[in-house]
Amino acid sequence: MNPLAQLVILFLVAVIAVPLFKRAGLGAILGYIAAGILLGPYGMRVFSDVDTMMHISEFGVVLLMFVIGLELQFSRLKALRKPIFGLGSLQVALCMTGIGGVTLLLGYSLTLAIVLGSALALSSTAFVLQLLAEKKELATSHGRLAFTILLFQDMAVVPFIAFLPFLAGGGSPSSWEENLFDAGRIALTFAGIVFAGRYLLRHVLKFIHATQVREISIAAALLLVAGTALLMESVGLSMALGAFVAGVLLADSEFRHQLEADIEPFKGLLLGLFFISVGMTLNLERVLANPLFLISGAVLLMLIKTVLIALIGWRGGKLKKLGALRLGLLLSQGGEFGFVIFSMAGQLQLLDKSLHEQLIAIITISMVLTPIAVFLFEKTVMRFAHDSHPAFDEIDDGKTGVVIAGFGRFGQISGRVLASLRIPFTALDINPEQVSVVRRFGNKVHYGDASQLDMLHAARVGDAKVLILAIDDIDASLRTARLVQQDFPDVRILARARNRRHAHLLMDAGVTWMVRENYHSSLLMAEEMLVGIGRERKEAQELIQLFRDADESTLIRQHGLHNDPDKILQSAKEAADELRELFEEDQRSRDRS
Repeated sequence: MNPLAQLVILFLVAVIAVPLFKRAGLGAILGYIAAGILLGPYGMRVFSDVDTMMHISEFGVVLLMFVIGLELQFSRLKALRKPIFGLGSLQVALCMTGIGGVTLLLGYSLTLAIVLGSALALSSTAFVLQLLAEKKELATSHGRLAFTILLFQDMAVVPFIAFLPFLAGGGSPSSWEENLFDAGRIALTFAGIVFAGRYLLRHVLKFIHATQVREISIAAALLLVAGTALLMESVGLSMALGAFVAGVLLADSEFRHQLEADIEPFKGLLLGLFFISVGMTLNLERVLANPLFLISGAVLLMLIKTVLIALIGWRGGKLKKLGALRLGLLLSQGGEFGFVIFSMAGQLQLLDKSLHEQLIAIITISMVLTPIAVFLFEKTVMRFAHDSHPAFDEIDDGKTGVVIAGFGRFGQISGRVLASLRIPFTALDINPEQVSVVRRFGNKVHYGDASQLDMLHAARVGDAKVLILAIDDIDASLRTARLVQQDFPDVRILARARNRRHAHLLMDAGVTWMVRENYHSSLLMAEEMLVGIGRERKEAQELIQLFRDADESTLIRQHGLHNDPDKILQSAKEAADELRELFEEDQRSRDRS
């Protein structure tokens, strides 16, 4: 068939299937898979070379990891090292043991149990992250934990693949010289990428963007991702891991948002193609010939992983039970790296052709069943759960001069002042229990997530003069600030900062006025303390004002350093010395007078 005709049919089926599945509440992923099943070699046979299509479309997963890396500054990634290596390794070890143990109980060999445990312990990075993105759950507790586990899985693929020849009896593992050489090659590659990301890429990107040729900027962004991914693959590491590292290194750069905008269309298109190619791999004839075995195998796999991962999320990740169960369901499927491991195992004759095809079908079926399982979970368990959230409120108050985002103990003060003056305002809070409580006391507040653009539009933020940003959660606060700055630039933001770090991040987001929540009350107590130890009231007030001026000056000065802990520490020491000198100079002035 003419390649252009194939492309037209592909787009046509996808454009029909995806909105239908999305409208039915099953999500876009199932729509893409259904389109793949229909068009693949076991359906209408519009496409036959599925391997090539999957290989090309895997670049969508690489782009997805790069964009996620852009959202994670190195300091945040450093803070995640314990859950990545702690909970990530625990998930892989437990799932390997559980799946391998069941394989042994079913009468298979130890070698096969190790192969199956290694391959099926891994989940699909593309599936899970896309599901989380669709449901806007990437920033939730279970979303962040899912990401850290997937990141460790990407790193675990390398030793799994390296160990397969040894299982096949192809000789002993590599000598220590070879292992040392491989480790040195990987370390050198990482060092090169880090050096380029820190010291070279910004200058290159600045030069390219100075040309103001949009097409070249897009090409440069794609070259950056593809080049890093290819370099990592050349030393035996995951392409997705390489792209993620590149994203993290550029997360603090001034080109971060432009890179994300350049890559977003390609990421979405290639991810859709990846899910379509997954659907194409499903051999319907084989499934229909032995449906009970294959579907039972997929359900058993999902059950084992759901239970074990939910246990890890609950006990190790400190998630609530429902959040832990949701985490288990999201990571319950087999992953794209399972295809790679099983293909290699087949080449090494660790699997016969029939079993290899059955295992590929089980992974694909588990991918198909995951969005359905999550959908059923939301419609049943979450609906009747005690801590499930109701739908966001409809807002029809009309224009107001003030919108308060976050109506907890901080935001309520502004609300009470406005209510006393009979000035209308719109208040939003994401905690349904909090909304219920404050409504009982006569406050008019709406249940809604102010970090979502559609909710900001519904609240008529564009018509407001001021937005009081009093959200307790730092990540949600920053998302809201960025959205308002981007879509409602004329609205003045008055922000609550939880601490100095939060204040610096708000400055990064373009917020120019903020108040640290405990700062003024602490200063008031310090003033009273000085009076209590014998200082005159006027002197105490002057000393506190001196401290306040110096501290706010230091806060602004440290803004450009807040991603460098060493420089922040040095700056804090210098600020302390300056403050001591100010106090001493003030005391000398008092003595002279």
